[in-house]
Amino acid sequence: MTEQPSPKPELDEAALAFAEQVFESARTGDAQRLADLLGRGLPANIRNHNGDSLLMLTSYHGHLDASRVLLENGGDPQLRNDKGQNPLAGAAFKGNLEMTRLLLDHGADVESATPDGKTALMMAAMFNRAEIVELLLAHGADPRRADINGVTALTAAQSMGAQDTPELITEALAGCN
Repeated sequence: MTEQPSPKPELDEAALAFAEQVFESARTGDAQRLADLLGRGLPANIRNHNGDSLLMLTSYHGHLDASRVLLENGGDPQLRNDKGQNPLAGAAFKGNLEMTRLLLDHGADVESATPDGKTALMMAAMFNRAEIVELLLAHGADPRRADINGVTALTAAQSMGAQDTPELITEALAGCN
């Protein structure tokens, strides 16, 4: 007779409500509440039903102070959600230069990519986030890298009609030789 794996414990309504409040604090950027909860033992890298970490939510929504609190309490800038997205790519997509800088300063991998190979540099270039492209390149982002479809930061920027980033990427490519 084989043993059946024990089922995961079900959370009661109070625990589910608390969890929702924690993630709402991340979405709204309540740095003080997050710091208090982390000080009481809340794990910095808990994830919601979509696999989003608290840091993914604070960074995506542009909450610098809350993101800083999480990073200083062990929040992992490399932790991906269920779609394979990470906080750095989200910050680049949203065009948040200071968030991008904060994540890089706390160890985010500039070359980290989604399952289909898209990097933060590709996202920033595609949406004409020139300052972020410059920052990512300064941190070692590879302008030659391509996603699984062969799309590079340059071709992504050109296909989206970006005005400024193609020139930045072209200059970076010239420096790769």
